[in-house]
Amino acid sequence: MSAQHRSTSEPVATTPLARRTALAAMMAVPAAGLIAQRAVAASGGPAAQAAKRPKGAHAAAPDFGPNVLVFDPSTPGIQAKLDEVFQQQESAQFGTGRYALLFKPGTYSGLNAQIGFYTSIMGLGLSPDDTHINGDVTVDAGWFDGNATQNFWRSAENLSLTPVSGANRWAVSQAAPFRRMHVRGDLNLAPAGYGWASGGYIADCRIDGTVQPYSQQQWYTRDSSVGGWLNGVWNMVQSGVEGAPADAFPNPPYTTLDTTPFSREKPFLHFDGTEYRVFLPALRTNARGTSWGNGTAQGESLSLSRFYVAKEGDSANTLNAALGQGLNLLLTPGVYHLDKPIEVTRANTVVLGIGYATLVPDGGVTALKTADVDGVRLAGFLVDAGSVNSGTLVEIGPEGASTAHATNPTTVQDVFVRIGGAGAGKATTSIVVNARHTIVDHTWVWRADHGDGVGWETNRADYGVVVNGDDVLATGLFVEHFNKYDVQWNGERGRTIFYQNEKAYDAPNQAAIQNGDLRGFAAYKVADHVTTHEGWGLGSYCFYNVDPTIVQEHGFAAPAAPGVKFHHLLVVSLGGKGQYAHVINAIGNPTSGSDTVPSTVVSYP
Repeated sequence: MSAQHRSTSEPVATTPLARRTALAAMMAVPAAGLIAQRAVAASGGPAAQAAKRPKGAHAAAPDFGPNVLVFDPSTPGIQAKLDEVFQQQESAQFGTGRYALLFKPGTYSGLNAQIGFYTSIMGLGLSPDDTHINGDVTVDAGWFDGNATQNFWRSAENLSLTPVSGANRWAVSQAAPFRRMHVRGDLNLAPAGYGWASGGYIADCRIDGTVQPYSQQQWYTRDSSVGGWLNGVWNMVQSGVEGAPADAFPNPPYTTLDTTPFSREKPFLHFDGTEYRVFLPALRTNARGTSWGNGTAQGESLSLSRFYVAKEGDSANTLNAALGQGLNLLLTPGVYHLDKPIEVTRANTVVLGIGYATLVPDGGVTALKTADVDGVRLAGFLVDAGSVNSGTLVEIGPEGASTAHATNPTTVQDVFVRIGGAGAGKATTSIVVNARHTIVDHTWVWRADHGDGVGWETNRADYGVVVNGDDVLATGLFVEHFNKYDVQWNGERGRTIFYQNEKAYDAPNQAAIQNGDLRGFAAYKVADHVTTHEGWGLGSYCFYNVDPTIVQEHGFAAPAAPGVKFHHLLVVSLGGKGQYAHVINAIGNPTSGSDTVPSTVVSYP
């Protein structure tokens, strides 16, 4: 996302239309160090690490590296440390700093944890209520003149808050999940001054008060409980949310499903008083409300002794050796350069990143591949394409995978992909899902439109997400700016709940996006042979600022089959920079003019 726009129906003041600018000069990371970056792993590899790991009760704290800050209620100077991290990360959009802020169970008072780029704040209890802050966990947009459309790559998880003013502010756009949080008050999703915002994602949260989107263009909320919901701009989708507004699209633009067909919450670190562990929440069917707060947590808790604690500088060989020894991976904050893929071959393997651990595939390799096995959990990391084109960046299951995994699927959660922006990057396809029954729960797959290494051919990336496997479910799918199809769905019985897309801004002319006889590649394409597919709450936006005369044939393309169904589709021309001729296939009114008003289709067929 990069264009900053609002619907004319928005209940706050508007400002002139503007595009997100590439803020190269503003994005430099301060040289003054908070914590020195770790250049070379000193763990001695997985075997040595396992040998050094204490056994039994009262095990020594693991070495998480210098960019993981652990607090307990007696820690002195917590606010000063939080402020120091934020000062470094506030505007470091394409910097290399990565931080995880971990809070042990207990009560903390008088804190305002401002969360900048590549920063995760997490409680370490089994329940969010085990770690309570009388204060705020804040994201605002002062660094960008009150515009929140570039507030990416940050997260908050597993905390309880009593906001000082009665409302906690979380003004974010893509790749900024708010998970497993309990807000004892309201939750404001807009920046101070109600500037533009383009979020966002909430899951497994309890908001006692009202969620207040204000200027948020779109949002997806899953398996949560809210005391109320204030408004909507273009596309507000809820599934399994107690207290959600009634289904009403397009006016107001609410898409509401009573339950989520399948969900399994993201793994998370916790501290049981003697050792660190990782909790693996259980699979839920027809989920509604939070997974916590109703008795004993459902799932499995693994000792951290079953993980290799990776640090920046660890090689692909080191990580694969750990996996080969039967260990899981905990990727601590840092940038990991890979000369071969991370290979996940064992059922029920966990690869969990904290603090936006970032994988960079060098030499055109794939960053991560999984076998066709049950129960793999991939969560909490960023994949940044390298300068040599990769055919794929992430592969879920090998080509031709056909094993059923309905009772124990692979889950892909808060796994984000970026091509360009931090420097030259190329990839033909970002994520390929071959394994059946995979759940893709919140991803932002982004071909950069600003930053370094950006241009129609400079950061070429034809496809965002390609789904070949059958029975795949996507909950919270954000895919933007690809040269051809942003999403291409080839598998049967696929389902998507919430989709947000922008077509590539930088297409030089109409011919550059020509797709045979069609003007442009759809933002979401269901293959012609598919007989069963369903989607709810899907939106595509165009902002062809290089050539505003470009016409995009449609946002969505799908076969005319009785089992292929869509509910609540919209396309938007942002400020009249390009137009859509239709919404889906040849159905739906064209966008027109520069009013940034959606064209909608309530149901297809």
